[in-house]
Amino acid sequence: MAGHVKTVEDLRGPAGRLEALLNTGSPDAPYAVVVAHPQPLGGGTMHHKVVYHATKAFTHYGLPVLRFNYRGVGLSEGSYTGGPGEMDDLRAALDWMEQKFQKPLLFAGFSFGSNIGLRVCCGDPRIKGLVGLGLPVNAEGRVYTYDFLPKCGSVPKLFIIGKQDAYAPYEQLSAALEATPTPRQILWVDGADHFFEGTPQSPASKLGVMREALRVWLGKKFEL
Repeated sequence: MAGHVKTVEDLRGPAGRLEALLNTGSPDAPYAVVVAHPQPLGGGTMHHKVVYHATKAFTHYGLPVLRFNYRGVGLSEGSYTGGPGEMDDLRAALDWMEQKFQKPLLFAGFSFGSNIGLRVCCGDPRIKGLVGLGLPVNAEGRVYTYDFLPKCGSVPKLFIIGKQDAYAPYEQLSAALEATPTPRQILWVDGADHFFEGTPQSPASKLGVMREALRVWLGKKFEL
């Protein structure tokens, strides 16, 4: 990845220290980025492959990127709360990134991280771009709703979902995403499951497709 990667020692949320990694990026980068990981109960961490590939799309342009573990994950203190506490952890990460870099922010989240992250970031004036990857609707009995999306305002938004994502029924999620204010781009990746891996009919990984779509969108929307 572009830039130096270092361990963050001073990121703290309401439940204590949050384990985090920072891609430092270029000094003249116009934005700073926070990327949120998937469901902790499913083994989600900041090292998840989708989070890693999303981070690479941002660091391609020299943007500083913060990845962190929610409370109770890895070395992060505290315990999983099912959403409210994790939203507070994300708020702490956004505040830390803003204070460190004094730049407008971009946000990307995958799965659980996309749902709770968009809830936090929609309407936050510091956030100038929103990315939702693999947005879940019903995953392992956990139900996710998107009635808040109309409040996301006029910042650019990108949604990338696997067309064969078992957690994201096309008709149901598509209707919710279409209610999001423009500008928005919605990409359903053919032959991709929830994790942007292949399907029996199209076995090749689609992680590169997801990463490249994100990279191209960033370059066009933010003139990077």
